[in-house]
Amino acid sequence: MDTYMTFTAYGDNAGEALEKAEKEIHTLESEWSVTDENSEIYAVNHSNGNVVTLSEDTAGVVSFALEMAKETDGALEPTIYPVLTAWGFTTDENRIPGNEEIQSLLSRVGYEKVELNGQKIHLPEGMELDLGAVGKGYAGDLTAEIVKESGVTSALLNIGGNVQTVGSRPDGNDWRLAIRSPYGDGEVGVLEVSDCAVVTSGNYERYFTGEDGKRYGHIIDPKTGYPVDNGLASVTIVTEEGKMGDALSTSMFVKGLEGAQEYWKSHEGFDMILMTEDGEIYLTEGIENNFTLTDSFSNMEKHIIRR
Repeated sequence: MDTYMTFTAYGDNAGEALEKAEKEIHTLESEWSVTDENSEIYAVNHSNGNVVTLSEDTAGVVSFALEMAKETDGALEPTIYPVLTAWGFTTDENRIPGNEEIQSLLSRVGYEKVELNGQKIHLPEGMELDLGAVGKGYAGDLTAEIVKESGVTSALLNIGGNVQTVGSRPDGNDWRLAIRSPYGDGEVGVLEVSDCAVVTSGNYERYFTGEDGKRYGHIIDPKTGYPVDNGLASVTIVTEEGKMGDALSTSMFVKGLEGAQEYWKSHEGFDMILMTEDGEIYLTEGIENNFTLTDSFSNMEKHIIRR
């Protein structure tokens, strides 16, 4: 999954639970990798338009990705991979593609063209699936379930910035999670939570500076084919399920400040922290009392989003 992970569990069965969780992550990686020639997603992307039968886990995550794409009006787009590749975000050979190239590639993008019937999938020739916007969160849910089934009631699973908390800390208090600054080094604040997922998206980690002097981030707006540039610096989602947090952190970042607020006001089940490039922070009312700014960022202008 191209990231660094840290799993911590407490209790008598902690060691056994973490071994099972790590094994599960490797299994999912082997099924979902875009670049592993033996993976199911690779097989789908190189099927030349033929129907492929998926495993239950893979069919589940693909189904969820397509469902969330529809739910967010395409702000989450699991078929954006050809455009990502054109920008070099999948190869680390970054470049600014021409508008004509981007428009041509966008004709090969569109979640509604993917046909999934049970475990059978048909992907039109020339299109490519990428589970990057939901895979880590989905994996977090599955590994958290494994940890719970092992009898562990307190664990912290950090899958490359996707944090999944099982229960609370061993002393019964909430976990204290540092929310990283999208403006440079340090943490903007501390979020106190238990038994939930916390997922952050932003263009401050994976980006490049073009010959034109402009910074281009890795989250692509599926409508334009260009990196998102809407004034948001980062989006943090707090929700019960990691897969939902993963999908929403990306799609709310694409929607922007106004679009994300509108979506939240008409959907239940999650809270969010939005940080703008001009240094303001927006919190939904459900976590207003769970988030504390650090001393370095105590002067940030804070807004509470209410329904």
